[in-house]
Amino acid sequence: MSKPNSSPSKLETVEPLGKRVLIRKDEDKKQTKSGIHLPDKIEIPTITGRVVTISVQVENDTDYPLKQYDRVLFNPKHAIPVDFEGDNRLFVVPVEDVVAVFRAGE
Repeated sequence: MSKPNSSPSKLETVEPLGKRVLIRKDEDKKQTKSGIHLPDKIEIPTITGRVVTISVQVENDTDYPLKQYDRVLFNPKHAIPVDFEGDNRLFVVPVEDVVAVFRAGE
């Protein structure tokens, strides 16, 4: 007999609670817009990323028109890093800290 929850094949997921979203932060830039390559110790901090998932509360709130896979600009001050992957680019972010959504022009 196997114990419940002992299956190694189950994938662990992260689901934000309250008014929060889970964002995968874009890679930090290693090169300036003019093409100058930066040393490894110097990076331009990036505060853009893609929405991985949104909480049920945000999904049901029409004040926040966010969807999964939206590219967003966010304030990282209150972002909570999720130690879930080796590159550690996942963050739980209060929805109030998502300040813009990038939309394709029509």
